This record gives sequence, C-alpha cells and structure tokens, in this order.
Amino acid sequence: MPPVPGLAAFPTPSPLARTARMPAASPTPPPAVRIAPSLLAADVARLGEEVRAIEAAGADWLHLDIMDGHFVPNISFGPGLVRGLRPHSGLPFDVHLMIAPADPYLAAFAEAGADLISLHPEAGPHLHRSLQTIRGMGKQAGVVLNPATPVSAVENVLDLCDLLLVMAVNPGFGGQSFLDGQLAKIATLRRMIDESGRAIALQVDGGITPATAPRCIAAGADVLVAGTAVFGAPDYARAIAALRGGPAR
Repeated sequence: MPPVPGLAAFPTPSPLARTARMPAASPTPPPAVRIAPSLLAADVARLGEEVRAIEAAGADWLHLDIMDGHFVPNISFGPGLVRGLRPHSGLPFDVHLMIAPADPYLAAFAEAGADLISLHPEAGPHLHRSLQTIRGMGKQAGVVLNPATPVSAVENVLDLCDLLLVMAVNPGFGGQSFLDGQLAKIATLRRMIDESGRAIALQVDGGITPATAPRCIAAGADVLVAGTAVFGAPDYARAIAALRGGPAR
C-alpha cells in the first residue's frame, strides 16, 4: 500500500510489532499544510462528482466522518459508501470513526479502501490493541481527541500513531463554531510530537475557516479538515487555497 502523502512510510507491521517510521522519500514534498475536505458537507446527490471536484481543486486528502447515532448524535454512512467512492478518486481516504465499539468494523473499512483509520480512545477498552489492528492490516492509524479528552490519552501509544486529530468542536455535526480552548491542546501535542522525533501528522477538525485556519497552523497543526468552508464555497480551489494560506494551485 502506498503511504498517505505527508505521512511517514512504514513497513506493514505485525499486530504485535512497534515499527519506527522514516519520512517517505519523494521528489516533490507535500505542502506544509494539507487540506482534507470533509465529505459530510458535500452534496449527497452528487458524491462522486464532488470527490472528483475537490481532487481537481487541489485537496490533499478526503476526510470521511463515520457516525453511528450512538457514540455521536448523528448517523452518516458506512463502509459501503467508502467502497463505492474509492474508484472516483486517487486521494488518500482519511476515515474518522465516530462509532462505538469501533473494533468490530476496522476490517470492513480497511477492505473498503480507507488509507488511514482514526478512532477515539473512548470507543473501545484497548486503544493500543485497536491501533495494532489497524496497522496490522497495512493501514495508517490515528487517535482522535474530543474537546474534553486530555492529551495524556495518547502519551503511551505515540509509537503506533501516524496521526493525531484534535476536535475543535464536539463531534457529531458540521457547521459548528471553533472552540478556542483547543489551541492550547494543539500546541501541547505539537511539542509532544516534536519531542518524540516521530513523523506524526497533527490534524484539526471543526470550525475550520480562513479565519481559524492560521491560528491552528500557528499552534502546530499541519492537516486541516474543512467541510462547509470548502463544499459551501462557490470555488473549491480558492477555498482550499485560502485555508492553506496561498494562491490556488
């Protein structure tokens, strides 16, 4: 499996292995800030077209929010939709599981075409084992921190993380306002990542706009998830560029 652009490449680990990761060699390095439009805000009647459109507009990843109506108060979609969209795009599929329990569904999303699977510490009893399982299937693994989840939740699993995701809103619905208090958490996680020496992406999701994006970047984020700010804009390329802080590609 090719590595997710911007994340470290690593050999497919055994379920019990802790694998050190080195940056993937590439003649064209990824942009400093990557944008992952959230499919939750796309036109549900035109999802294939929407995915192709954001790829053409310069998106780096596609973020897919999976909600079960139990862990969060909303229902979105499942592995069938991920599988159906896979032929429509070459973008890395960044799957955020907002479901509990998550473990019984990891294989289904891996087989459907996810490149990276992120889950919440609260979604199961053994976070370490869940991350081992994801990486054992040849996928990259992430941990998601809700606004009330402390950074200590990831201190003992950094060796199995390719991504840390800070929720800047309470998960479950798009279009919410950014929670300023999460900037300190982003900065703390950036220090943890840098001190670990590991190539771990730091992602922020929730309330991302051209006004809040620079603040997240300044705090240390290098991947931004945006739903309404991209899919609600008349020009996807300009919207993505505005979040990244530069001209449209």
